Amino acid sequence: MNGVLCLDKPQEMTSFVACACVRRALGIKKAGHSGTLDPMATGVLPVLCGHATRVLDFLPSHDKRYTVTITFGKQSDTLDIWGNVEDTGAALPSLPALEDALPAFRGEILQVPPMVSALKKDGVRLYELARRGVEVEREARPVTIHRLELLSFDGENAVLDCACSKGTYMRTIADDLGRMLGCGALMSGLRRTEAVGFSLDDCLTLDEMRAKTPDELAARLLPVDRLLETYPSVAVTAPQATRFKNGGALSLERLREPVTGLTRVYDPEGHFLGLGRPEGEELTIAKLFL
Repeated sequence: MNGVLCLDKPQEMTSFVACACVRRALGIKKAGHSGTLDPMATGVLPVLCGHATRVLDFLPSHDKRYTVTITFGKQSDTLDIWGNVEDTGAALPSLPALEDALPAFRGEILQVPPMVSALKKDGVRLYELARRGVEVEREARPVTIHRLELLSFDGENAVLDCACSKGTYMRTIADDLGRMLGCGALMSGLRRTEAVGFSLDDCLTLDEMRAKTPDELAARLLPVDRLLETYPSVAVTAPQATRFKNGGALSLERLREPVTGLTRVYDPEGHFLGLGRPEGEELTIAKLFL
């Protein structure tokens, strides 16, 4: 039971509870997710099962992609529709005005994290402070918006496709966009469509997962090395594979291919052994995945 089970997380469920559901369905003790998804959001939640949890520190990419719905002419204390909402009374934006505003949110931008986030201030989560009615100053942080495209607009609600770096908050984009257009805005829907290389096509719904036996679910587990595909790979000989599996370093000059950085290591049958790292004249073990 080692690998990745991608869940299409339903609304009104925390990522922690979703992981617990996967653990129960598979009958395992160890599972974790690769990135928290808000309780009211839906979509791709990769759950790392068994020894796959060891990969978290080595993930080459934490990029995400979302379909976000933004409603104009409203604002709330949580920057989304699930907070205390009020109408701003301002005129709604035109389509040309909306399209003209979007380029400012593409590329490298600075973003102030919302109070309803899991970031910590003096050891306390911001969302916990927000629940107490406390607001603290937050510093703007750099994030990268790789893609931000308008999918639809009905005069009040805009649906955007956004691909972004780790730590980007869609509710903040909604609020900032509303401020720029002078009418106020909030996030009214959020669906994660991609996360760390997985998409909705890789996912099971909660009902689909619960309808399967542990053996059927085990067959749906995706290999852990799929999370690491951007790293180069090297195939070693059988004796080298045995040495590597037993914790021994390999001579770089005896490898079939040159190795210059963190590398996926496979045995002659194509089984993933782990990650190696060149140090001096040897390929040392960064992490085993046996």
